Amino acid sequence: MDNLVSQAWHEIAARPEGPLALRFYLQPLMATFFALRDGLKDARSNRPPYFWALFTHSTHRKELVRNGWQSIGKIFIASMALDLVYQAIVLDWLRPLQTIVVASMLAIAPYLTLRGPANRAARKWISWKSCSLR
Repeated sequence: MDNLVSQAWHEIAARPEGPLALRFYLQPLMATFFALRDGLKDARSNRPPYFWALFTHSTHRKELVRNGWQSIGKIFIASMALDLVYQAIVLDWLRPLQTIVVASMLAIAPYLTLRGPANRAARKWISWKSCSLR
C-alpha cells in the first residue's frame, strides 16, 4: 500500500513537466479569475466570505455549494478531461483517483482559497471609496 501511495505522488509530481504542462498554469488562472469575479459579486451583494460561509451558514450551504459549482464546475471537468488525456498518453493507463486529486488542486483549491479574500478586499475598497467620497 505504501508503494502505491508513493508511486501515485511521484506520478502526480511529474505531471507539470510532461505533455499538457501548460494546463498547470492556465487552469489555476481561470479558477482565480472566477474566484475574483464571484468574490466581487459577493461583496456587492453584502454576502459573507464564501469558504467561511460554507461552515457557518448551514441553512444556505446547499445554495452556496451550487453557486460555487456553477462557477468552477466547467474548469474542474476540463481539468479532469485533460488529466485523463495526459494519463492515456504518458502512463498508458487511467488512474481516476489521481485525476480527482489533480483536478481538485488545479481548479477547486485556488477558487476556495481566493473567493473569500476577494470578497474582503472588495468590501474594504467599497467602504474606503464611500468614505473618501464624503
